[in-house]
Amino acid sequence: MARQVEARAFGESELWQAFKQTRDPEVRERLILRYASLVKYVAGRIAIGLPRSVDFDDLLSYGIFGLIDAVEKFDPQREVKFETYAIARIRGAILDGLRSTDWIPRSVRQKARELEETVAALESRLGRAAGDAEIAAALHLSMDEYHQLLSDIQATTVLSLEEAWSQQGEEEGLRVRETVADPTSEDPEERIANREMKAELVEALDRLPERERLVITLYYYEGLTLKEIGRVLGVSESRISQIHTKAVVRLRAHLS
Repeated sequence: MARQVEARAFGESELWQAFKQTRDPEVRERLILRYASLVKYVAGRIAIGLPRSVDFDDLLSYGIFGLIDAVEKFDPQREVKFETYAIARIRGAILDGLRSTDWIPRSVRQKARELEETVAALESRLGRAAGDAEIAAALHLSMDEYHQLLSDIQATTVLSLEEAWSQQGEEEGLRVRETVADPTSEDPEERIANREMKAELVEALDRLPERERLVITLYYYEGLTLKEIGRVLGVSESRISQIHTKAVVRLRAHLS
């Protein structure tokens, strides 16, 4: 079969059919090479929000594992594009790799957690989204100190929407990326759980202030970078980054 594959210029559908029928490693390699550009695309988007100390080649290495996993598990008979499926797997693999290196200082994580808890308690009491001045006052910070806090925890928001949020105090939970239906899953309980988590996320998004909701939508669902969102809204990239950080903190406060 390998010689037959080598002798022909297979199209995409033929490659998938050949791989699923034979599991031929040469066919798998062709599929990986065909979609390798997805790894660079996803790694590039994630790298934008990371410190320069994080090596881009490391992101590519993590992403390749995600692409290989996607090729191995993808079912071309299901109604989902491989690119859509693979991007989620690649992104997940890169973020898992970043977590394993524990590159965010514990003190910064603690600051982010304290802010999320404060926002959750404040907005529960107010019954609405809290303003910057109200959050700063609850933290006993000046506005300058509050803005510095947002800047300090900015790096944590790269992972924040992907990290597990606890369910009733449990240490393990579902990641946001896992609420996207897995086309390879046959488990009805998993599908039900994903639908419930999606509903919870949509409810939390609806409670965001309009501009924060727009930034989250453009960044996570439309695929724009923070710089591109800044151009769309007519503000600086740093301002969009601050709005993104506040939105993620507020979402995690509602989802925790």
